[in-house]
Amino acid sequence: MRAAVYRTYGPPDVVRVEEVPTPVPGDQDVIVRVCAATVGVTDGTARRGSPGYARLFFGLRRPRWTVLGSEFAGVVEAVGAGVTRFRVGEEVVGITGPDFGAHAEYVRVRQDGALGPKPANLDFAEAVALIDGTALAFLRDRAGLRPGHTLLVNGASGAVGSAAVQLGRHFGARVTGVCSTPHLDLVRDLGADEVLDYTREDFTRTGQTYDVVFDVAGTSSFGRCRRVLNPAGRYLSPVPSPGLLVQMPWTAAFGGKKAVVAFTGLRKAADKARDLLLVRELAEAGTLRPVIAERYPLERIAQAHRHLDRGKYGNIILTVGEAG
Repeated sequence: MRAAVYRTYGPPDVVRVEEVPTPVPGDQDVIVRVCAATVGVTDGTARRGSPGYARLFFGLRRPRWTVLGSEFAGVVEAVGAGVTRFRVGEEVVGITGPDFGAHAEYVRVRQDGALGPKPANLDFAEAVALIDGTALAFLRDRAGLRPGHTLLVNGASGAVGSAAVQLGRHFGARVTGVCSTPHLDLVRDLGADEVLDYTREDFTRTGQTYDVVFDVAGTSSFGRCRRVLNPAGRYLSPVPSPGLLVQMPWTAAFGGKKAVVAFTGLRKAADKARDLLLVRELAEAGTLRPVIAERYPLERIAQAHRHLDRGKYGNIILTVGEAG
């Protein structure tokens, strides 16, 4: 099969399409023919091998996993003898977890892994754009977001941020989105009650305060955001800077305002599988809609990584096989 392979850290051109062995199913395995996959921030970090501490996970001298990609959508191609939950021909979405492998024509996952039915009203690219559970895990599990809360999303037009705006509304919060000028209308359309243009104003100096600040972009800090947090407010970030990793246990033990970071990709597969069912329900109800920046065929994987490196709104989608 064809796969996007990299064997050394570096710029986008280190990723090339090569022929690699096609996976075969074990007793409890499902083989999915990949139709679409995301090219996300974690893929870029893994490809670059930076910041340096990231190599403690991805491999000190060379990549531990040569095929990237975590979120995928496709069609079940084959199943192991012990598989009862999925059948050949079924349209599914899934998350491979920390061992990647979705930037390929086929991917192998366990039937009890993070795998579920594709939303019926979305094509493969649209479906895969919704299944990253980062926003859901942070807002529901780490922030305990509920009706009446005020939420600010910094980086509201990105892949995680666009989901966070919509989920914030779903949980009943009043949502403020922060983004650049070209994407103000997009963030309003996603349901933000207020939108701030970061090129014109600093959200930490507007005088407004929030119960939750979700710094998806990682361009602020807990120190800068303390002034805009309510007394029991939460500063959330998916960007694990050294400073934030120190602040998290300190603020957990002392004071009302908390700094929170989480490695949502390392959650249990069963938890991710339950979230896939919830996302399907929300997508089919029209509560969640995908935001796609661009679709690239597998042969243009290097271009997809270049797009990622120069910044983006929404999701970058890698189309494989018969994806739309």
